[in-house]
Amino acid sequence: MAKIELAKTAGFCFGVNRAVKMLYELVEKGENVQTLGPIIHNPQVIEDLEKKGVGIINSAEEADGEHTVVIRAHGVTKETVQTLRENKVSFVDATCPYVTKIHRLIEENSNENNVVMIAGDENHPEVCGFRSQCKGRSFVFKNLEELEKILETESEISQKEMIFVAQTTFSLEEWKKCSIFLKKVCTNSILFDTICRATRNRQQEAAEMSQRCCKMVVVGGRNSSNTEKLKAVCETNCPTFLIERAQELYEIDFGSCNLIGVTAGASTPAGIIKEVLFTMSEILNDKTSSEFNFAEALEENLETSMSTEPQVVGVVVGIAPNEIQVDIGRKYAGFVPAEEYSYDPTADHTKELKIGDKINLIIMKTNDLEGTVMLSKRRFDKGAAWSNIVAAKEEGKVLETVVAEAVKGGVLVYPEGVRVFIPGSQTGVPRDGDLSELVKKTVQFRIIRVEEKPRRRVIGSIKSVADEARKAATEAFWSQAEVGQEYTGVVRSLTNYGAFVNLGGVDGMIHISELSWKRIKHPSEVVNVGDTISVYIKDLNTETKKISLGYRRSEDNPWEILKKTYNVGDVVDVTVVGLTKIGAFANVIEGIDGLIHISQIADRRIESPKEVLSMGQVVAAKITDIDYDKKRVSLSIRALLTEDVAVSEVAEEAEEEAEAPEAPEAAEEESAE
Repeated sequence: MAKIELAKTAGFCFGVNRAVKMLYELVEKGENVQTLGPIIHNPQVIEDLEKKGVGIINSAEEADGEHTVVIRAHGVTKETVQTLRENKVSFVDATCPYVTKIHRLIEENSNENNVVMIAGDENHPEVCGFRSQCKGRSFVFKNLEELEKILETESEISQKEMIFVAQTTFSLEEWKKCSIFLKKVCTNSILFDTICRATRNRQQEAAEMSQRCCKMVVVGGRNSSNTEKLKAVCETNCPTFLIERAQELYEIDFGSCNLIGVTAGASTPAGIIKEVLFTMSEILNDKTSSEFNFAEALEENLETSMSTEPQVVGVVVGIAPNEIQVDIGRKYAGFVPAEEYSYDPTADHTKELKIGDKINLIIMKTNDLEGTVMLSKRRFDKGAAWSNIVAAKEEGKVLETVVAEAVKGGVLVYPEGVRVFIPGSQTGVPRDGDLSELVKKTVQFRIIRVEEKPRRRVIGSIKSVADEARKAATEAFWSQAEVGQEYTGVVRSLTNYGAFVNLGGVDGMIHISELSWKRIKHPSEVVNVGDTISVYIKDLNTETKKISLGYRRSEDNPWEILKKTYNVGDVVDVTVVGLTKIGAFANVIEGIDGLIHISQIADRRIESPKEVLSMGQVVAAKITDIDYDKKRVSLSIRALLTEDVAVSEVAEEAEEEAEAPEAPEAAEEESAE
């Protein structure tokens, strides 16, 4: 099975990364942006920027004044910058600091009497920028043959002092050939080795890889000088393929290959390299390779290369959005790129640092030509953090952090900047659950495995901490739990027969009959999953560890309310809720229905309650009996009707007596006469 080897130097160089980052930051701020030429030689990045509304202009004269113009990493000519300023165009200079250094070097060393010789592509924008800084004559050559031809046809220049510089991406092998020749022939020449250190390392590694690999794949734009040089370096040793997109891999025959090398130009984003690696893994059906993580590999490569670099203390002397300038007590100027400040994506060095602060750093790269040292705070922090992680594993210490992201098979956390993978089985999330629900949540976890080789890898577990906490909570609960104790719990699940409530380590069940005083068909009529409710223990079984909970309160018992509110003989307005052969059921108060027997509905004989009553009808009824033991209430409408008749008869008799003639008394009087 073929193996895939990724070059340690693959991907964005410092200058390209800086330029791209500056451009995207402008876009995110909502500014209208144009780039003076493609920001980098990568079609995918250009396509993405076009979708975000970033336009490309080819000259300073095309700038409309309504857009901010970004000068790409290759830089531009001195005349172009002058035109932008004269036209009062807002622009951001994203020229690579190494390129800017070469501009300054040429400007300071060239004069009308000497000649500047530039190794590179005459039409490349970087070379055009170099030539614009020359105060005298200048020539460009691609290789030793062209150099010899120039010296032969322009014989007079050999008598002058010559300044030699190279395009930052010039072929390292070709530059060595030219250097040897010049030292022999042009003794009055001054050579400045201006090939970018990243380019130098990239080409050297590519050459070494191509000698031991069956085939090489170079990822990058076909218009990129950097990428073309890589291809040229590799194809002298083995078949080499230059691709821009992962889909092009299907056109390559990888048969009979034991080892395939992958490198990438300085303008190739990490995402594209990662896509290429995954696609190659699918083609090769290499399960091990398919799990290859570009970010991990790149980080490992950087860590390996930095492991022997010294640690220093830097004093902050300048703070800019994209970097921190520091004094490390050497003749070189030190700087910390913003992305090397902290692993915490929310960290803001412009707010957290001030002039004079001291910070611990690791030297990443020394540039003798520019006189600069690139340093990293986050890598120093990570080195210290790694020791803490190892100690945490040995001690079984519980750590706490925020889940950064969900990935295939688990989630990632970064305690103190160290990448820790927590497998799905160790998250506590059900097998078919959504791991993304953990993202941005604070979790407690324990380190369960640390691997130093072949690369640093840390495995963590949320579940082990949760299980331990649950066990402790369970033991604490059963040590003091008693019937009648009240708890605040969270409804964990619902069934047809009740609700399960988490009391903090243990679960108890509220039977459906205990959820409400009135009859319900399902627990969801009263509570929902996730509700925080107050419950009390109705029963405990220490052997089976089962807990029965109560939810409804005695003060809410409708029979207690009835007892306090009504007595036998009271007249109440009731609502008919049921009609049967024996009578009608009517709601007295919520939770209690009383029976109006058929004989108590009317003051006459009826065959059915429906002759007099209907569902939902509100009628006045007299409470004739309350049986609290059997939970029964008897009602009567007839009793009220009978009382009304009796009252009516009494009233009529009184009226008749009042109206009767006084004849008997008159007769007595007459008789007396």
